Amino acid sequence: NPKICKMNLLLKNATILDNQNPFHKQQVDIEITEGIISKIGKNLAVKEGFKIIEKENLHVSQGWLDTSVVFGEPGFETTETIENGLKVAAKSGFTNVFLHSNTNPAIDNQAIIQFVKSKAQNNVSNLHIVGCLTKNSEGTDLAELFDMKNAGVVAFGDYKKSMTNANLLKIAFQYVDNFDGILFVQPMNKELKGKGFVNEGKVSTKLGLKGIPAMAEEIEIERNIALLEYTKGKLHIPTITTKKSVELIAKAQAKGLQITCGVSVNNLVLTDEELVDFNSNTKIYPPLRTETDRKALIEGVLNNVISVITSDHCPVNIEHKQLEYDLADYGSIGLESAFGALQTVLPTEMIVEKFTAQKSYFNIENPTISEGNKAELTLFNPNEEWVFGKENILSFSKNSIMMGKKMKGKVYGIITNNKIEI
Repeated sequence: NPKICKMNLLLKNATILDNQNPFHKQQVDIEITEGIISKIGKNLAVKEGFKIIEKENLHVSQGWLDTSVVFGEPGFETTETIENGLKVAAKSGFTNVFLHSNTNPAIDNQAIIQFVKSKAQNNVSNLHIVGCLTKNSEGTDLAELFDMKNAGVVAFGDYKKSMTNANLLKIAFQYVDNFDGILFVQPMNKELKGKGFVNEGKVSTKLGLKGIPAMAEEIEIERNIALLEYTKGKLHIPTITTKKSVELIAKAQAKGLQITCGVSVNNLVLTDEELVDFNSNTKIYPPLRTETDRKALIEGVLNNVISVITSDHCPVNIEHKQLEYDLADYGSIGLESAFGALQTVLPTEMIVEKFTAQKSYFNIENPTISEGNKAELTLFNPNEEWVFGKENILSFSKNSIMMGKKMKGKVYGIITNNKIEI
């Protein structure tokens, strides 16, 4: 594989963004010898055999993490393969992604984990697996959690599914506590959701679309927090969408409970006003909410109640999207547009922090940009303004909620594991 050659690089005039770093916001050269940062300084001499990387307004940060992506393989390779998905992640700036199970068979045992890992080998981005919490993600019996932990999963969760059975969730918290396991649980009360598929509010009423009340998420969060408090477990809520959800999680954190949460780029940038033209790419789960919610989510990011931002990358085949709105599948791809979209609503440094700070929480190495450390870097230009179009989509599936939206900032690529994707 040509990417694994001994790689010596010199990044010229790179502005480091890393607030724990003495070179923070300084423009320097970074010399990388066989995957290790060998020198940082001004106007470094170019050694023989080193490839020079010069880019306009080059900025460099620690490698980014995306905590919620799905690809489809095994079972739905036409939607996305692991190999192409990881290439998309790398081009989008993510050195690490958490792959969730929307596959057939489900990622609920050691054998499937080994298969997925074998498909991820020799790619530039690192793939980490969130194993199913219940067998086949059906919510009835716990999956082989300890076996999967030994096979190297980072956490457990049934992708986009809440845990209807409160007792099973209680037992899961207690069981994984033996090996410091983290549960990913998407909150949604099934009865309150009913047949709804967009935010319940003025827009859904006006358009005649069945709504999901904010309360469906919030009541489930309250229940899950009560179970968390009882079991003293570790809970991560992948994507929250409402103002009250932010408040509930802030209160639980203030009590000292081990609860973290993420938010999707989509919910930070867009609202349910997007639904007016019935474009099924705006049908995501959990749904787009109101402007009040969006502002509260931004606030939650800024005051650190929300610790990660995810692209919530979910490829869907065209035949499952080009349907009447209520019949279309949920989901939007998001890796390619994540950084550019976020920069229209948040400062660059905050985005970088949300993409990097939680790696240690999930036991993922996060080397700082220092001499002697492994080079795990994301390369980007925070300034360029552009419009997201079809030509910017690298995924097999083209279902982007961001089509035609203004973006700010472009990603050049990543360096990690002595490999580069630019």
